[in-house]
Amino acid sequence: MEKLGLLIIKLKEQFDQNEGADNLLITAKLLVKELHQQLSDAEKYSNSSVHSDIDIDFLDSKFAKNIPTKKEGSGWLFDPIETIPTLVHQQPITATEINEMISQPKESFNDKLKEEKTELASALQSAPVRDLKKAIGLNDRYLFISELFRGDENMYERSIKTINNFSIYPEAEYWIQRELKVKLGWRENKDAVRLFDQIVKRRFS
Repeated sequence: MEKLGLLIIKLKEQFDQNEGADNLLITAKLLVKELHQQLSDAEKYSNSSVHSDIDIDFLDSKFAKNIPTKKEGSGWLFDPIETIPTLVHQQPITATEINEMISQPKESFNDKLKEEKTELASALQSAPVRDLKKAIGLNDRYLFISELFRGDENMYERSIKTINNFSIYPEAEYWIQRELKVKLGWRENKDAVRLFDQIVKRRFS
């Protein structure tokens, strides 16, 4: 038993010191051999069938499958990394499935960018504004002046200032209908008129 204990201590020391797998294997084989000698008694063999089935060659083959060993020259004798089968390996993809995956249209970066711009524009169009003058961009300003206010910039500025001073939307809507749409002949189906109404509604939302 003393030799058995020394071998166990030796194996633990080698493991703690990160010694090579080949040294660990030698000590482990000596340990198994010593166990065989300790269990040579027939009665102990019958009471411990598991131990009696241990075979050094079998253990050696098991170690060889799991512990990397080096060639006499250089490099590993075999790759110690076990390849775990993935779902693709377990269920091979057929040629038809591959063609279907390839033929499926993929959303391009430009398409995605267009969608994001559309969503952003939609969000901006519905967002409330505090100052009607600041909410109208430069391009829209020129559009309104030329198409709705007959090119009169002063009329445009006065109208925007007046609408801005209303406290509720119905008041602003009534004034726009009476002073602008009727007097200036705005057509409701005109894009510039719709845009103007939309911006005004945001001012009071």
